[in-house]
Amino acid sequence: MNRSQKPFATAPQPQSDGTLQVTIMYLQMTRGPVTALRRPRLDDLAILRVRKPTVPFYRFLYNQVGGPWLWYERRALTDDALAAILGDSKVHVYVLYRDGEPAGYVELDYRVDDEVELAYFGLFPGQIGQGLGPWLLGWAVETAWVDSPTRLIVNTCNLDHPKAIIVYQQAGFRPHRQEKRTIADPRNAPYWHQPPLGHD
Repeated sequence: MNRSQKPFATAPQPQSDGTLQVTIMYLQMTRGPVTALRRPRLDDLAILRVRKPTVPFYRFLYNQVGGPWLWYERRALTDDALAAILGDSKVHVYVLYRDGEPAGYVELDYRVDDEVELAYFGLFPGQIGQGLGPWLLGWAVETAWVDSPTRLIVNTCNLDHPKAIIVYQQAGFRPHRQEKRTIADPRNAPYWHQPPLGHD
């Protein structure tokens, strides 16, 4: 690890060979929520669907929300590959606005029949700790269940916010599978600082 790099938000730290030991927890929900959603006591909140997000705008959301938690999968995609995902009518991106500025986002993936994946969900760093996270998650869960899928799925890992799995379980998700992976530290990859060049 380069000494100029800031440590990411949570454990684990990189190994001497530059790899990370990651534990992924897969969670699912097989029935919709039964409690009413409570809106935070904050003014000027709005959630809007971005029907055709541009790649630069999506990268802005992804990097702002995911940077502290080392989200890397979408960073590693070329613009063409990312545009193909965002252009799919079964991938829904919603942006949370607070006082007119983006504050977080949700991505729901309907590409598997009878199943919805909460592919990405999170807040901008400055919005964390104000009650927005559980509310936005609850909104995402309610939205996903409108089409009555067989199940709603999500995954988290030990790079995520330490309370993430607790918040997911409070929303009604239950763990059903765990996986361990060894990955190269994404911050050492060129795409961490600049989107990969080339076309697919």
